Amino acid sequence: MSLTNEQHSDEFPLPDIGRLTGSLAQRVYEALRSAILAMDLPPGTVLRKQLICEKLGVSRSPVTEAITRLAGEGLVEVIPQSGSRVAKFSMSEIHEGAFLREAIELAAVARVAAERTEDQLSELTRNLRLQALCLEDYDEAGFYREDERMHELIFSFTGFPKLNALAASGWLQVNRARQLLLPMRGRAEEAYEEHKVILEAVRARDPEKARRAMRKHLSRLVTRLEPLVETRPDLFD
Repeated sequence: MSLTNEQHSDEFPLPDIGRLTGSLAQRVYEALRSAILAMDLPPGTVLRKQLICEKLGVSRSPVTEAITRLAGEGLVEVIPQSGSRVAKFSMSEIHEGAFLREAIELAAVARVAAERTEDQLSELTRNLRLQALCLEDYDEAGFYREDERMHELIFSFTGFPKLNALAASGWLQVNRARQLLLPMRGRAEEAYEEHKVILEAVRARDPEKARRAMRKHLSRLVTRLEPLVETRPDLFD
């Protein structure tokens, strides 16, 4: 396999690692990872180490370490004797990740609906209000931050601290592909309405209704991603 005729990392911006914390290798890793997840480095982009070093003002060692970590997460593909590139999407991996996330989060939301406290309900209600304010201000980026926060709250309210990291790991490729849908007109409003139904079920202490609402919410995302295999074949293996 060759990396010729692909987009190169010098054509795209990278975050300023001076604003990040941690070791140099950690900051390089976070900068590249955030650029990949935000689609600033789209699938298929060749990662030229020397140019990344120049852009970030670092030596090759932390860049190599960061790329190795990203390859371990499935975000980068390392090709022997050729180099590395941002991994392209795979619908089989997206379906697998969605399956794992659904299994975990349906169980989580049912548990929360059955056992939630008034304080937890208040926190979820406050989060939904923030989502509404973001929509009123046409702040989609803010809306999706609060969207992620809602799911994190549900995981945390189960009392199982490892659930969020486990679900996020399975959801990684889905979340990256989701960036292709964020400009879709009306999607944020639809997601908000789906969140309202989930919260209503939690408020009513109805685990089965909460499971159904969450399943509908999660499955719609994957359904919208499937046509991209035909419309954006350059992004998929």
